[in-house]
Amino acid sequence: MADNARGRVKVETGAKRVRLYLENRLVADTLRPLLVWEKPFYPTYYVPAEDVLAELKPTGETEHSPSRGDAQVHDVLAGGATAAGKARTVPESPLEELRDAVRFDFDAFDWFEEDEPIYTHPRDPYSRIDVLSSSRRFRAELDGVVLADSPNSMILFETGLPPRYYVPITALNQDVLRPSETVTHCPYKGAATYWSVQVGEQVHNDIIWGYRTPFPEVQKITGLAAVYNEKVDIYLDDVLQERPKSRY
Repeated sequence: MADNARGRVKVETGAKRVRLYLENRLVADTLRPLLVWEKPFYPTYYVPAEDVLAELKPTGETEHSPSRGDAQVHDVLAGGATAAGKARTVPESPLEELRDAVRFDFDAFDWFEEDEPIYTHPRDPYSRIDVLSSSRRFRAELDGVVLADSPNSMILFETGLPPRYYVPITALNQDVLRPSETVTHCPYKGAATYWSVQVGEQVHNDIIWGYRTPFPEVQKITGLAAVYNEKVDIYLDDVLQERPKSRY
């Protein structure tokens, strides 16, 4: 494992088979993917160049990173499908592990760890999720208006994030809920749908969410709903909780 102290980029070799496809054409297949923490919150995958099956066509563009060096931008060509500018190589990177690897833009391809699809970004091997039932009474308020009230909840503890309290949808204040078209994907939990909340004349967008069909590892939160702790007042057994600070 390498750790570039200046740019705080960590690199290590993963243990999972990783494949990626472009319009059902296999782009790369590796048993030794590189997990690269370009950001502190989660890693991205770099693929050893010799495990890339698609053609990489240089565009002539370059991008500079103080920690990873100058990246050469490539088009990805696979069986008649093209992803323009969606791959990068850093042959002169100060991080030796990256010099013979390719970074593919995650959103442009379909990714698999072993035989299971992954979404948004690779799973961090150092992140953990626990879902525990709790009999502490849960209440969420915004500007004095109750958004949710439940005698119990499922608390989801996820590495690096505040606890999330999941309660039955029937525990939500239906009078203030407003439909939302937003859908997001979590690599650990699955696809989330959202509600906005109207308090008085103001609509607060997408502050309640739920997973109708979460991944098997977090089945306990199926059909439940959670509220952003950072944006509302949370009470547990009538004790106001401090609003956490997070990237959300």
